[in-house]
Amino acid sequence: MANELVDAVKKVEVDTPSTAAATRRFGLIVIGDEILSGRRQDKHMSKLIELLNERGLSLSWAKYVADDPEQITATLKASFVSGDVVFSTGGIGATPDDHTRQCAALALGTKTQLHPTAQELIAGRIQSMAEGDPIKADLSTPENQHRFKMGEFPIGSEIIPNPYNQIPGFRIKEHHFVPGFPVMAAPMMAWCLDTHYKDLFHQENWAEQSFIVPKGIESTLTPLMERIEANFPGVKVFSLPSVGDTGKGGVYAQRHIELGIKGNANLLESAWIALRTGTQELGYEIHDIS
Repeated sequence: MANELVDAVKKVEVDTPSTAAATRRFGLIVIGDEILSGRRQDKHMSKLIELLNERGLSLSWAKYVADDPEQITATLKASFVSGDVVFSTGGIGATPDDHTRQCAALALGTKTQLHPTAQELIAGRIQSMAEGDPIKADLSTPENQHRFKMGEFPIGSEIIPNPYNQIPGFRIKEHHFVPGFPVMAAPMMAWCLDTHYKDLFHQENWAEQSFIVPKGIESTLTPLMERIEANFPGVKVFSLPSVGDTGKGGVYAQRHIELGIKGNANLLESAWIALRTGTQELGYEIHDIS
């Protein structure tokens, strides 16, 4: 049986994924004290995952950051040099706790200035909200002048249109800054993907498969997992342990591990056989997930 296992996990030659798809990572930064305090539940990550998956892409990382200028600036400095495509939500309004625009500029070593297109869009929004009232429509009032701060972006930024209320977001150096309101952020993130990253869509036929290992022990399974990844380049092995869920019943009611692989669907068949065979060789039963 040992020889069979060696044969099952032998290295295979695979097509190299396209350079663009293999090297571009997508990240998310969610900014806001209300998320960290629990006053609001984050909905941006699940939505971005959905938007990316619909286009054959995936989310590589996510970070939650407080409304703290030092934290925001440090986080953006690191992400700007990463080469990743990053979406940032929150902190682009005009209240005292909105620091994202200024922090982005600081992280890039530049300044903010009123973007001419943003100025036009904000002026249009002011006029439409005034509903013919000349006082409310007066762009020179302190209140309306303050609203123009929402159009002050780091020098060199481009506009991200906001179909909800016309107050734009901005993008610079592969970073896309959108409001903290999911109803606004979601269509803006979709627009960014469809406008700037279509060449990356569906370049990999991504898939994953898994099975249940009742009473599985991760330390026992780890050497097998490491061999699979070493012998099948492009395949990742994952382990999701559970203490059991009596509500589900069956094999799920007792302690178990969900063990699986993910990657390009064209690479998974041999690795899948090797993982199943290796798990059984260790004396475990396996149960397929229906």
